[in-house]
Amino acid sequence: MMQHDPKFIEIVKDAKRRVQETNVQTVKERMDRGDSFLLIDVREDHEWQRGRLPRAVHLGKGIIERDIHLVAADPNQEIILYCGGGYRSALAADNLQKMGYKKVISMDGGFKGWKEAGYPIARGDAGPSSSR
Repeated sequence: MMQHDPKFIEIVKDAKRRVQETNVQTVKERMDRGDSFLLIDVREDHEWQRGRLPRAVHLGKGIIERDIHLVAADPNQEIILYCGGGYRSALAADNLQKMGYKKVISMDGGFKGWKEAGYPIARGDAGPSSSR
C-alpha cells in the first residue's frame, strides 16, 4: 500500500468533513438499478487507460474544475467521483462543491475497492479525456 504524506492526509481529512461519501457496493447497486447519475473518474490518464468503471467519463483531478461544465452544466445533477482509493475524489468533490455543484459524492474505496470486489472493469477509450 502506498504511504501518503501526512500533510496530504490532513487536507483529505479536511475535505472529507465537507463531502458526502458512498462506497463501492452502493455505487454498483445503483448502477445495476439504472439510477441516473454522472460517474467521473478523476485519476491520471495512465490509470484510466488500465481500466475504469463502466459508464465512467474521465476528467482527471488536474482539470476537473476547468472542464466540469463540459459534462455537467447543471449544478443540481448528481455526480459520483472516484479515484484510486477515495482521497483524490474527496478533494475534487470538495472543489466542485465550492464551485456550486450541490450533489457531489466521493466513492470511498475507489477503483481499487471496485476491482477487489470483482466488479466489471471497462477498458479502452471513452468519454472526455484529460488530454485537452
